Amino acid sequence: MQAANAPINKDALNEILEMHWMMDMIQTVDVGIVVFNRQFEVKVWNGFMEAHSGLLPSDVRDKALFTLFPDISSTWLSQKVKSVFDLRTRAFVTWEQRPYLFKFRNYRPITSNAPYMYQNLVFSPLVSATGKVEHVCMMIYDMTDAASAKKQLLSLQVKEAEQNETKR
Repeated sequence: MQAANAPINKDALNEILEMHWMMDMIQTVDVGIVVFNRQFEVKVWNGFMEAHSGLLPSDVRDKALFTLFPDISSTWLSQKVKSVFDLRTRAFVTWEQRPYLFKFRNYRPITSNAPYMYQNLVFSPLVSATGKVEHVCMMIYDMTDAASAKKQLLSLQVKEAEQNETKR
């Protein structure tokens, strides 16, 4: 234990300051960040997830995702992240493959008529100091604007094709 008058180790102070701003960044980035273990127990739940789910980090910490969100298919998600844990590889899911994992309401009703947020997902292995992957970081990207724009474009293309057919 340091005495009250002892000088502060600058390297230790810098590490604490760096950790502080890194945690602030994780909390404020406009991407959902969820870290879970092999039992799908939540360890990290950032501000994006809190804002869209209405659940505080203290509400979800150490609880299984499937308990918190029973509409998530445990079979599908378990299979999806198996390679992330076992092979230490990233896995991806686009909104075209699966519109969403978390049934978050679309909070842009003026620019999009989608009832729920379209999401892209990235699953990354987190290697511990022992060299094992015991946790996965899941990043959730809001793709609602891009999905709505693509759907509108496809709709316009279909209408144009139909109009061209009737002109012939």
